[in-house]
Amino acid sequence: MRRPSASVVKSLREVVCAPALTMINRRFTLGLLAVALTWLAWPAPAAAASLPPETEAALRDSDLIYVATRRKNGALSEIKPIWFFYEDGKIFFTTSPDAWKAKRIAAGSPLYIWVGKKDGPFLEGKAEQVTDPALVDRMGAAYAKKYWIAWAGFFKPRSDRVTAGKTLAYLVTPTHTEPPKQ
Repeated sequence: MRRPSASVVKSLREVVCAPALTMINRRFTLGLLAVALTWLAWPAPAAAASLPPETEAALRDSDLIYVATRRKNGALSEIKPIWFFYEDGKIFFTTSPDAWKAKRIAAGSPLYIWVGKKDGPFLEGKAEQVTDPALVDRMGAAYAKKYWIAWAGFFKPRSDRVTAGKTLAYLVTPTHTEPPKQ
């Protein structure tokens, strides 16, 4: 069998490969364009609110925060006290997966927080679930320093419980400092 000449091979490449390369280039360009548009359209994370100095001081000194969430009908839930850990402008807490606050947070409710007492300094925040074992263990150590019963080993965050889904841990980023309209 005769070998095709170089000019025939070149013309075959132009006829067969050129459209395929053009299609690959188009797909690549469209893929890059889709990624760029998605990145531009993606919402920016909520900026953390700057807390007033008295709220910061209350968060450092208080043993409890009082929290509420927004119900489906728009009403504010009951305000309940919970333990917490405060560090670097972030609030951490844990709750049961069956708690209404966990269900409402999962549905997108903001978390309304009064520090120290039901009419204490107010802040609103976005609560995000935390699963990092090192962070949960750091919360447990902070609880043990803050609450005597946690020091004894009870009711403190433990990474094994969070990993098993028996406890939910949250990180709250403050977003507003004005109280909600009831």
